[in-house]
Amino acid sequence: MLSCGIVGLPLCGKSTVFNVITRAGAEVKPYAGGRTDPNRAVVSVPDARFDRLVSIYAPRKETPASVEFVDLAGLSQGASRGAGLGNAFLSFVENADALVHVVRAFANGEVPHPLDGIDPLRDWQAVEMELIFRDLAVIENRMGRLAAKKKLQPAEEQERLLLEKCQAHLMEERPLRDLELAADEKTLLRGFAFVTLKPELVVVNADDSQTGEGVPGLADLERLGRERGFEVIKVYGAMEMEMAELSPEDQTAFMADLAIDEPGRERLIAAAYRLLGLISFFTVGPDEVRAWTLRDGGTAVDAAGTIHSDLARGFIRAEIVSYDDFAAQDGSKAKLREKGLLRLEGKECPVRDGDIIEIRFNV
Repeated sequence: MLSCGIVGLPLCGKSTVFNVITRAGAEVKPYAGGRTDPNRAVVSVPDARFDRLVSIYAPRKETPASVEFVDLAGLSQGASRGAGLGNAFLSFVENADALVHVVRAFANGEVPHPLDGIDPLRDWQAVEMELIFRDLAVIENRMGRLAAKKKLQPAEEQERLLLEKCQAHLMEERPLRDLELAADEKTLLRGFAFVTLKPELVVVNADDSQTGEGVPGLADLERLGRERGFEVIKVYGAMEMEMAELSPEDQTAFMADLAIDEPGRERLIAAAYRLLGLISFFTVGPDEVRAWTLRDGGTAVDAAGTIHSDLARGFIRAEIVSYDDFAAQDGSKAKLREKGLLRLEGKECPVRDGDIIEIRFNV
């Protein structure tokens, strides 16, 4: 299962955001005593389409899509040089498939900001620079080994040139996710586990006094996000963690009082799912309604293999209907066939997010 690592400076509210996402009840305090083990939780992906399908079929079993979140220790400035939890922290970041970067916007006199004062853009840049320094160190180490060789093989020379390209980009204080790379170049870099190559989502952790436009520095961070292509989401960490204890009716009333349209939790999980490059397709019936996870760009035979390897091996055809068409016809197969909306497709047919699929196979 793919995972999102939650990163950020100490005392930015990462564990609070983790609890908002996962409702796991993780201890909310600074990592102490050198503890480096991260909190982990697998959460269901909120999806109104899945809920509608469950209401239509009333199945004996319902299985939503899921994604894992990992709450990492706070990243101290100088971590790339061993400060704080240093390499132990960075090793956990290496193992994450995407980064959820929490920056602090709330003020709390009992929890002083480690960098003095609230500045989300500065905090984002501080963590980004530590990750850039880490990747530069990896490149310098490998380049040193290549330089020690009397003669490079063609593949090694290709690697050296690519690493120089990456190094020059990082020296401009830009993460590798901003660097245009060909598919074969990405393949060559895979073994280095560069942390700035991982996709990133930025979460601004605000408090309930900032439900309007009152988050200092948010506009600057959002502008940078538009320029760099990363999404910025605002959540009210402490408030939403407390709100999770309320009944659904009380939660709705509470959000209405604060003019909040949607819980930050749902927006954040959905955004993280997209960040990982994932889509959902559905299988439906009275026994089970299930949301299956597939890489965006996957085909019908990939979907079959996700369900079971035998379905991919004996694949004949996939019967596919889009969720929107299905919902418009109230799930009536007769109407879908009559209107030509129920399609029989071959192996290479691309699967779209929300497709409802039945695999025909013979083994």
